[in-house]
Amino acid sequence: MLVGNKSDLASLRAVPIEDAKEFAQRENLFFMETSALEATNAESAFLTILTQIYRIIGKKNLLPNDEQDSAGNSSLLTGTKITVPQQDPEFRGNSSSCCASP
Repeated sequence: MLVGNKSDLASLRAVPIEDAKEFAQRENLFFMETSALEATNAESAFLTILTQIYRIIGKKNLLPNDEQDSAGNSSLLTGTKITVPQQDPEFRGNSSSCCASP
């Protein structure tokens, strides 16, 4: 998936949209442009990525039994749990969001 960000700043575009579309087509990628400022396609981009991940994981879970471990779990589902420590409020600073409404 190829995502062009900040589509609301068309005058500052570094890559022409046709070049991006051609590149995406050549590389067999889905292309979309997003703008968090205008709330355009940002949610759609995330949902598209999540849908593709879900499909890939679903396909990998359909592996024959000889490609899974003895417990019957795909190795794709193993991992390491990490714990993020609590941050001291004194060091958080001003936690304003770039996308928050005024």
